Amino acid sequence: MNFYKSALAMAAIAFLAALVMLIGGNYEIGSPLLIFAFISLSIGFRGFPVLKGFAFTLIIFAVVVAALQYPTYFISYNGYKFSKLITPLIQIIMFGMGTEMSLKDFAGVVKTPKAVLIGLAGHFTVMPLLGFSLAKAFNFPPEIAAGVVLIGSMPCGLASNVMSYLANANLALSVTLTAVATVLAPFITPLWMKFLGGQFVKVDALAMMLDIVKVVIIPIGGGLLFNKFFKGKVHWLDKAMPILSMFGIACVIIIIVAAGRNNLIVIGPALIICAFIHNSGGYLFGYWTGRLFGLAERDCRTIAIEVGMQNGGLASSLATSMGKPATIGLASAVFSPIMNITGSILASYWHRKPPQDTIDPRFEDEVVVPT
Repeated sequence: MNFYKSALAMAAIAFLAALVMLIGGNYEIGSPLLIFAFISLSIGFRGFPVLKGFAFTLIIFAVVVAALQYPTYFISYNGYKFSKLITPLIQIIMFGMGTEMSLKDFAGVVKTPKAVLIGLAGHFTVMPLLGFSLAKAFNFPPEIAAGVVLIGSMPCGLASNVMSYLANANLALSVTLTAVATVLAPFITPLWMKFLGGQFVKVDALAMMLDIVKVVIIPIGGGLLFNKFFKGKVHWLDKAMPILSMFGIACVIIIIVAAGRNNLIVIGPALIICAFIHNSGGYLFGYWTGRLFGLAERDCRTIAIEVGMQNGGLASSLATSMGKPATIGLASAVFSPIMNITGSILASYWHRKPPQDTIDPRFEDEVVVPT
């Protein structure tokens, strides 16, 4: 525990020093200090159960600062553009996601159809339409606006399962929603992008559908096979996949932020506000719609988190496939850390307020703790 407290003390000192340097315009020293402060704070948070959920988000902050201050290091090397790494990295992340899933996760549709339908309705109707409305309201440039629609049209990702677990929500329902939304994404996401995003940029729906299959369905299918035949037998890989996934997400964000640095400096504050509104809108719709339909408190929490958190990695990969990682992909780079922040805060709040109802007995045997 002393180690973690020391890390927090070093973070506090580094933050103060960074603040003094940045106010004085000394970015050459202030930026590295700020990066060090975020990393130290992340390490310190891991020593406290209540704060542990914020540790990865702080690493993302460090990554964003590094990308903004030293963009040239993360754009290319000897003529090789790092944006080419985005799709392989997302495929690795999706494979890791598949290793945490099994075919029984899809059976939850039959067991709780009402909850699943509400969650899917939020994902694939409310969030794309809200993204489109916000893009119009903020009057973003066309490619930035298309990126907001794109992130709004995404299924949920693995992070939502972790947040559901921390929030004392229905984890089995969370995994089911993630699984079903991911499978439906190749069919629904391109249609929304064609219908809504097509008002800002040219969208090839068929090409996007094939990209989602390549980036998501095939790797997750491989992960499912791994889960069935090798789960628990290759211990080092079981432990490595969550770390590799987090590393992949950090790499994707640093590449996109570096590529879109100039756009982000100009439009970043508006995108951050937009992300908060979009994210919060998903939480509110998911929770209160669940309450309206008489679902248990655990299920309402689950739907709120699932609807509010989108798969930013997939959005980044699709933006790269469209050849626009620095513009269309910028929204996902901004939305991803915002979703992790709000998700962590919401999960921590709910963690301290155990739901009055119990876990749905139909799911009791299916609840697993994510690694």
